[in-house]
Parts: sequence; C-alpha cells; structure tokens
Amino acid sequence: MTYHLTTTSTIAFEDAIERAKILLAEEGFSILCDIDVQSKFKEKLNIDFRRYRILGACNPVFAYKALAFDNKVGTMLPCNVVVQEMSDAHIEISAINPVESMRAIDNEDLKGVASEILQRLSNVINKFND
Repeated sequence: MTYHLTTTSTIAFEDAIERAKILLAEEGFSILCDIDVQSKFKEKLNIDFRRYRILGACNPVFAYKALAFDNKVGTMLPCNVVVQEMSDAHIEISAINPVESMRAIDNEDLKGVASEILQRLSNVINKFND
C-alpha cells in the first residue's frame, strides 16, 4: 500500500480546490490551513513553480480520538490533501494514507482511527470526478 491516495482530473485548478474542500466537508473535515506553495516559493526563493496547494484537513472527532490515544500524534496532524497542476494541464489530487503514516506508532487504537480516516479520505478521492 502506498503512502498516498491519488486521482487526476481535467477541471480547472481553482475548481479542483473548491471541489476538494466540499468533498472533505461532506466527510466531516475542516480546513485548518491552506498553503499556496507556488506563491511561497516565489516570495521566499524567487522560484517559479507550478500551482500546488496543500490543504490541511482535520476531522475533529477523529483528531480528538487520536490525541486521546497518544498525545504526540499531533505531530502527524492534520491530514494533508494536495492539489497540484501537472505539466499536461491535468490536476492531481492526493491525500495522505493515514494507515501507512500511523504504522510508525505501535498503538492498536490509533490503527483503528486511521482506518476510519482512510475510508473517509478514500471517499473524497473516489468521488472527485463524479
């Protein structure tokens, strides 16, 4: 299993951002941060980079459960979802695979929470082009 879930789309970049936010909300996620990597690279490094946004998504119910099981798991939160414009004008949407990232922690309770989050993020990725 890979560390990410990924799909592609031909919709416009900004529409992909909005679609991702809507689908994440339907699965109970809020966006805690929205990082515009392209603009930060330009501002800090004067480098031109493709459109690339990182959405820090958090499902508060599952974040609370995870933190109750392990108070250091916050170092692995939120669940990042990336929307990036590829060179062939396609948009790629990727989400972290929380089951894979939680393998680093030996805690069966966290594995259960990660499985539930994986299902919700899979729903987002699978519904993206519906």
